[in-house]
Amino acid sequence: MPVKILQGFSQLSKESMTCTSCHREESPGIYSEWGHSRHFAANVGCYECHAADKSDLDAILHKDFVIATIVSPKDCAQCHEREVVEFDASHHASAGDILGSLDNVLAEVVEGGPVLNGTSPVVTMGCAGCHGSIVKVNSDGTLDVATWPNTGVGRINPDGSKGACSACHLRHKFSAAQARHPDNCGRCHLGPDHPQKEIYEESAHGVAFRANLDRMNLDSAKWVVGEDYNAAPTCATCHMSRTKDLPVTHDIGDRISWNLRAPVPFKIDAKAEAASKEVKSWINRRKDMKSICQSCHSRNITDAHFEQLDAFVNLYNDKFAIPAKRLATAMIKHGLRDKVKFNEAVEWTYFYLWHHEGRRARHGAAMYAPDYAHWEGMYEVAHRFYIEMVPEVREAIEKARHAGNVAGAEAVQALLDEILSSELHRWFQGEKPPKFWRPEDSDNHGFKVSKTGTN
Repeated sequence: MPVKILQGFSQLSKESMTCTSCHREESPGIYSEWGHSRHFAANVGCYECHAADKSDLDAILHKDFVIATIVSPKDCAQCHEREVVEFDASHHASAGDILGSLDNVLAEVVEGGPVLNGTSPVVTMGCAGCHGSIVKVNSDGTLDVATWPNTGVGRINPDGSKGACSACHLRHKFSAAQARHPDNCGRCHLGPDHPQKEIYEESAHGVAFRANLDRMNLDSAKWVVGEDYNAAPTCATCHMSRTKDLPVTHDIGDRISWNLRAPVPFKIDAKAEAASKEVKSWINRRKDMKSICQSCHSRNITDAHFEQLDAFVNLYNDKFAIPAKRLATAMIKHGLRDKVKFNEAVEWTYFYLWHHEGRRARHGAAMYAPDYAHWEGMYEVAHRFYIEMVPEVREAIEKARHAGNVAGAEAVQALLDEILSSELHRWFQGEKPPKFWRPEDSDNHGFKVSKTGTN
């Protein structure tokens, strides 16, 4: 049964009044959600958001009105200009730029095929669901089913704008409280290659959130950590929301100092500096993130955490990410691999190492989730490198020798020998590791042995 909404109608536009007279019966779910929204309270109705110009690519005639199905950030900017400008500068807005990436090759070729209007359904239902589609408009103004419906955060809209506000503020209530909840981010940020939701849940922050949900005050108008809530942070707290010192931002990466997605992580402004682009420095990003941490934690604890994080990421880079990338690149350069994507075991191994286990490890360290940093992370990285990648490289070297590519085999063998004889890897060949926690340096790796066992 449709929800009966009485307040506010006296100031609705006549166009939106006409819309509601039909949609309260035809679309009761949409009507009810809108009726519980701040838009409703502000007399913002259907027409104010969906009105279109006849020249718009996706404009259609609906009853007596020219409208567009898609409400894009350009439309939202009529009232939310600052938020849209910030979002447009964010990594979220560019999430749709995945054509040609390894992830896209997997969904288009390895897993899929062009069976839905020339598009892989894996892309439509999978990748584009989070990253966003390039929305195509049919000749009659309707939207191509291979690209719509879609609320991917980096959607490319027919009006040229990037993004979908409804990716986080779900239609038609557009609730701030819902957008602040970790489950909202978990719609996309979970799984083997971007497991932030699972990591958050394991961390002390996630435990505290679940235990104190009734104290989080998620529907507060200003929602300032340290004032409106103290029990726990959410994803939004750290990456977007207000503090006593910082304003709200819709640039999701504005407070992030490391790029932890790349095969070899790097400080967020490193590439921009090399290209002489003006960007916010990683130091200032780190400063802002620390100010959020210090809403609940002491400066000493905050500083120590980020020192631990930097040491962890640098170790991951130096021990595994850089050597593995050097090997993978050298194999192509010297003819031990071809350039076809995902047709050789060693390529899958390398992909798992940085794209799955490696990301789990470094995000686990960043978000203070010990199991993801170690067992689900670096342990898996080490196994993948030593027990899979190294033997596969050795096998490829032998095949190259037998096939007559002696020069290529020798070049890759020299690189492998260089890596495995280095300080961090020499243990693998029976030599002494760096001087810490060796049996001869301490009792049982630093732990005292009692009669009842190790403690």
